[in-house]
Amino acid sequence: MDAERWQRLSPLLDALLDLPPDGRIDELERLRAEDPVLAAELQALLATEDTDADFLHDPLPGTRPTSREGTRLGPYQLEHLLGEGGMGQVWLAERADGLYRRQLALKLLRPGYADPNLRLRFSREREILARLQHPNIARLLDAGIGEGDQPYLVLEYVEGVPLTEYCRDHALPVEARLRLFLQVCSAVSHAHANLIVHRDLKPSNMLVTADHEVRLLDFGIAKLLDRDGVDSAHVRTEVRAFTLHYAAPEQVRGEPVSTLTDVYSLGVVLYELLAGDKPYRLRRQSDAEWERAILEVSPPRPSVAVQRLAEAGQLEAAPARRLARRLRGDLDNIALKALNKVPARRYGSVEALARDVERHLEGRPVEARPPRIGYQLQKYLQRHAWGVALGSVAMVVLLAALGLALWHAHEARHEAARAQALQRFVLGLFDHAGGAQRSQGMAMRELLSTGARRGESELKEQPRALAELLGVIARLYIGIGAYQEALALSERQLLLLDSDPGAADGVRLDAASQHGRALRLLSRSQECVARMQPLADAAQELEHALPQQVADFYIQYGRCRRMLGETRVARQWYERAIEIRRGVLRDDAGVAEALIDLAALESDVAHTSAAIEQFLAAQRQLRARLGDRHPLMVEIQRSLGALYLDRGQAVEAEAALRSGLALALELNGPAHPSTLAVRRQLGLAYLQLGRLAEAEQALRAQHGPTEAALGPRHRETGLSLYALGRLALERGDTAAAITTFEQAVAVWRQPDGRYGLDYALADLAQALQAKGDREAARARFEEARRVRVARFGASHPAVGDLDRMMGELLLESGDVAAALPWLERADQLTRLGYGPEDPRSLRAQLALARAQAGSGEGESGADRLARFAAALPADAALAPLRWEAQAYAAQALCHDQDVAGGRRMLGALDAELLAARPEGGRLSREVAGLAATCSVRLNGPTAATAAR
Repeated sequence: MDAERWQRLSPLLDALLDLPPDGRIDELERLRAEDPVLAAELQALLATEDTDADFLHDPLPGTRPTSREGTRLGPYQLEHLLGEGGMGQVWLAERADGLYRRQLALKLLRPGYADPNLRLRFSREREILARLQHPNIARLLDAGIGEGDQPYLVLEYVEGVPLTEYCRDHALPVEARLRLFLQVCSAVSHAHANLIVHRDLKPSNMLVTADHEVRLLDFGIAKLLDRDGVDSAHVRTEVRAFTLHYAAPEQVRGEPVSTLTDVYSLGVVLYELLAGDKPYRLRRQSDAEWERAILEVSPPRPSVAVQRLAEAGQLEAAPARRLARRLRGDLDNIALKALNKVPARRYGSVEALARDVERHLEGRPVEARPPRIGYQLQKYLQRHAWGVALGSVAMVVLLAALGLALWHAHEARHEAARAQALQRFVLGLFDHAGGAQRSQGMAMRELLSTGARRGESELKEQPRALAELLGVIARLYIGIGAYQEALALSERQLLLLDSDPGAADGVRLDAASQHGRALRLLSRSQECVARMQPLADAAQELEHALPQQVADFYIQYGRCRRMLGETRVARQWYERAIEIRRGVLRDDAGVAEALIDLAALESDVAHTSAAIEQFLAAQRQLRARLGDRHPLMVEIQRSLGALYLDRGQAVEAEAALRSGLALALELNGPAHPSTLAVRRQLGLAYLQLGRLAEAEQALRAQHGPTEAALGPRHRETGLSLYALGRLALERGDTAAAITTFEQAVAVWRQPDGRYGLDYALADLAQALQAKGDREAARARFEEARRVRVARFGASHPAVGDLDRMMGELLLESGDVAAALPWLERADQLTRLGYGPEDPRSLRAQLALARAQAGSGEGESGADRLARFAAALPADAALAPLRWEAQAYAAQALCHDQDVAGGRRMLGALDAELLAARPEGGRLSREVAGLAATCSVRLNGPTAATAAR
């Protein structure tokens, strides 16, 4: 059946399905008198309803195609059908030409359609998806035209569960559902920022992966707001291209859509997430009844819908009452505002909807409720209850600690144990409380300093009590990032304990742990190991008696050993701590902390993918047990950002680091070392994205405070110098880059800097190479390689990265024969270690292709490099690599005397770079240099780098 005929039959069939059996007979008789053929077709369709389980499964009855499993479409082989929709089919596919192996989702236009508007929409989806780069949106990887002029899209294959199904199966609480919903809002907001309306938002297009991340799919009917054209979504004049249950009133009426249409659909999804049911209760299930409800019926509040489900026996009464109370108020109002039938009365944007959800989660007044004084006061008290309590009891806690210390001198053993338990509670409460105190306007440093002075004065005759108090204050100093002050008090505590042979084992272990922690945080890990190692055997003997103190000792001792490069030993101590915290203490936060440490070990040995997986696992555990606002989440987001940058995934890195920075600012304040570290990583993400002004602002803002807080020889200061060197190198300030990298190298030659030394040496070599000092550059590359081989072994893929850099240096000098062995080894190591599709492996493959192009064997260098560029997946992380390949292909054309062709390629590339990265950078300068020299025969395939 063709689309034109179905346009005539569809509304009549809807009307017949709404009628009782007798009414259908009468109506068919009336139609038969007017058009016997039409009546016969309708009667046949009605007969199919009772016999065919797939009745109306296909948008056009009778268009279901024969199976295409195993067939090829372009370079892809179709494995099996994943799903079908109004305009297309989605297949699981694999690359069949051997270029790479990867599961993909291939979308193609459903066979049997003659409607040109549907083909136009499908073509438009390719343009839309190419514009969208967001961690919560499935990425477009390729597009083409297959056999029979059939267009197809190749998308990232997302293995996940529809949003509502995921929440139901995992019995997620309301807060967790709202945080997943905020991920959807973030993705839709990104689409709207690119002038794109999705127009078919529904849970089946929102898949939740095993990592607890939402991916938004299917922009097939999305409307480009910056394009003129006829909107082809009218429900009565053609095949409906959206899902009616989630459609806005203006869609049902066939009116123009806008971003407010997506706001309505998100409101339906939010309602279903909260209430477990759709907003409308229908008298009968039919499209006509759905349209009537969407246009005319006011949905009940989600809290009321939950109660109705309980009355109908679909929910248990007690949980339903609790859920209804939870939804009553803010969430009822947010959902109904999004579902307003008048677009102008909905939220003005998806960001406004998301902002109200976030305000509800933070305990702030929401815009969906009238700004009454009583409501705002209630929210204020709820929101600040914890902060006010912290601010009110901070001084009391210190006085209580003094009292506890005095109490210890006079009370019996059981009272001492009780006091220590209370002290541990206080420590856990304030360990990360620096930001909270500052947010209440309290000068924590002055408060702690006063407490220490008072303790020294009032407990002069009671050294044991004074030692415990100083340990409390030292730990609080660490919590606010005052490491020098913490170390001074910790050393004073140790002197007191060393002179007291009767001091408790738990106090000694705690003191050693915190002293080692302060030393490590000050980049003095060798001293940390020397201080803690004598107590390691005693700690193991005390596991059963003092599990909490022993687990803390193991973690701190393992971290110091890790900073000295003793990865295997560190792992053993971490695993012992996890065993105690999980099996004995049942300490969720402690287990998550140790999992972060294990993930950091994977990062240390450049197992980037494994490290990312482990950090995400720790994040899931932390989020599930303790929520998103735990201080450990800052470290997770910072580490994920650094690892994503290592893999060239700057977009994903920016998203993780922005989230981490916001939380770090809230919890720790702007000057805390952890906040400065996240800001530095965010600056490097901006740098990788080509946003040089933002990168410079972020990197310079953190450098001074980092050096002031930690000193010029601290490893974090070395990281800051390294980042500033990267910025200078990208801006073309070679002299500044060399100076800054040399300072970073000097810092990292210390024991605590071993993890950065090879990276700083390699970048220093690149800066010397850019200056033209190839001999000095080669010496630095060779030293970097020796350091890295000592760390990882000669067969590690990270060594392959340095082999590539050495080969590129030799290429630049024109010695292709000497460069080839280095580049072949780099290609082999990175392919085996990272995988052939990793950006680091692809960079090695490009360098090898340049060398092979310069050897004069086989196909021309320009063809080889152009083919390499064309074969790269359409991934934002690979855009710089593609630009480089195109630049080298143009260089090869110039070398082959095709000056006009080379100039054309360089001109097109220069325009693309200007649009993508208007602030310029190393690659832009290189292309400009090639364009300036293209008219002269170049002395080898590597002269492009001379423009550096």
